[in-house]
Amino acid sequence: MRVLVVTAVPVERDAVTRAFGGAEERVAVPGAELHRRGAFDVLAGGAGPAAAAAATAFALASGAPASGASASAPYGLVVSAGIGGAFTPVTPLGSLIVADGIVAADLGAETADGFLPVTALGFGRDRFTPPPALVRAVAAATGAAAGPVLTVSTVTGSAERAGALLAAHPGALAEAMEGFGVAEAAARADVPVLEVRAVSNAVGPRDRDAWRIGDALAALTDAFGKAAPVLEGWNSHEDLEG
Repeated sequence: MRVLVVTAVPVERDAVTRAFGGAEERVAVPGAELHRRGAFDVLAGGAGPAAAAAATAFALASGAPASGASASAPYGLVVSAGIGGAFTPVTPLGSLIVADGIVAADLGAETADGFLPVTALGFGRDRFTPPPALVRAVAAATGAAAGPVLTVSTVTGSAERAGALLAAHPGALAEAMEGFGVAEAAARADVPVLEVRAVSNAVGPRDRDAWRIGDALAALTDAFGKAAPVLEGWNSHEDLEG
């Protein structure tokens, strides 16, 4: 089974590919370049849910094209991966999170009574649920916390906004900008999705001096090194069984 991993930017893509052994191949697909190592194709799809959805859709439509020594095979799993902000202290800097829910936190409408999610407006969806057995297996392999990860189009920059997000989404562990877009594209291709985040900063006031991007990228590499056998060997029938 081939696995497609979608990050926002090249530095995240490279952190993921460092986790895998073997020589790297590069395969061009419309709008992107796949960095292939073994069963894993990794691409930097761009920041935000729209860019992530478009890049994921193009890659899935390409059908994991053959190149060099690699044979063509369909993707059996898509993973949204990268660094992100976390609602600390539950998830401290440098820790790992695997999403048990991928939530569009700001897709909807502002009203006099507050924010309404798109589902309350009577259309669309605002949440995807990754395969529970896979979430448990990846969390066990990596030591990651499991919980909802919010997708936002504007990164949170105040304590008030952080509090509002937590009030609207109790139990949320982190926010990032791509997961829901990746999940939307994967769902339309009928491919299961997962989201893995390494914590680089706290959600709230922007304090760049407190960010630990290097530590988060190293944690991301470590996570995929530990999770690779789980991801490559996962079978969707496991979730049907429990």
